[in-house]
Amino acid sequence: MTDDFRDDVAAAAETELDRLGSSKRLVALTDATLDDETVLRAAAASEAAAADVFAEWAADATGSAAETFAAFAERERDHYERVAAELGDDVAAESGDVHDYLCDLDDTVERAGGVVGRGLVAERTLAQFVSYFVNSADEARADLFRELRADTDADTETAISLLADAAADESDVERARTAAIEVVNVAYEEYVEALESMGVNAKSVC
Repeated sequence: MTDDFRDDVAAAAETELDRLGSSKRLVALTDATLDDETVLRAAAASEAAAADVFAEWAADATGSAAETFAAFAERERDHYERVAAELGDDVAAESGDVHDYLCDLDDTVERAGGVVGRGLVAERTLAQFVSYFVNSADEARADLFRELRADTDADTETAISLLADAAADESDVERARTAAIEVVNVAYEEYVEALESMGVNAKSVC
């Protein structure tokens, strides 16, 4: 039931994901302040928020779901610490609309779908962090974000495996798919809002 789950979600949200993968993504995340400190702070704040969400899920789940969500939380906490170490400073979590939406998901099926949606968004966002540091000739930090992207991709696949175990039937898979697509939509709406507030056209891909 879940073999093509990731591809199905990506196809359903293709336009939104393409735009979220544009170079304007960092403009939206940093309020157009594209310097190393601001870029790193944006990344760290998001990783911290994700760790908090997954820790909350782990606390109220049971069995393999609790173990999986705890592992996600640990991974995101590690990501936060690695990015914060580049700053030499602690950064407060900033949940944003995506993490707020994830917080409201309350069963394993929808949560697994939500992780897949978040992973598809994060894959494109982290690629823009990589590009930023490549363009800054900072290969060490570019490599850091490549590693974070690979970790996030692995966790997306783990979420699909969790969904395969948790879904009783196709209606469960459809609920997960709806949650995944909604995560992308929420991320896209937040992205558009941020750019339009700066007078930037969000609907072109560059």
